[in-house]
Amino acid sequence: MSNTDDLFAAVQTYFDALYECDTQKLNAVFHHQSSLFDGDDGKIFVEPIGSFSDDVGGRISPASKGQVREDEILMVDWLSPLSAVVKIRLRAHQNVFVDHLGFVKGPEGWKIVSKIWHLERLHEGP
Repeated sequence: MSNTDDLFAAVQTYFDALYECDTQKLNAVFHHQSSLFDGDDGKIFVEPIGSFSDDVGGRISPASKGQVREDEILMVDWLSPLSAVVKIRLRAHQNVFVDHLGFVKGPEGWKIVSKIWHLERLHEGP
């Protein structure tokens, strides 16, 4: 598998984790020291991966509600063969998010080391 294929497989694990609210998959793709950031309210919100994982584990999954999958890779910016920023869009229930996922490849493969997220819009309809 190429670096690109491996990176896309890691992104797919991220998509699957959020669609299924599967914390095992989520924790497999995030580095254990990573954090998530948001600035939608005009303040910087920081959440460590452990807290985010607990939050995701407590959610009702879009999969269990039969929601159609809506996730896509919008852009990959390669910083080096072992680091990249991936811009994605995904829907979780009525929320449509755009994320910038910072990936680094180490001995255990591609891991998300940082996530900046933004609630782009609310999805209208089912």
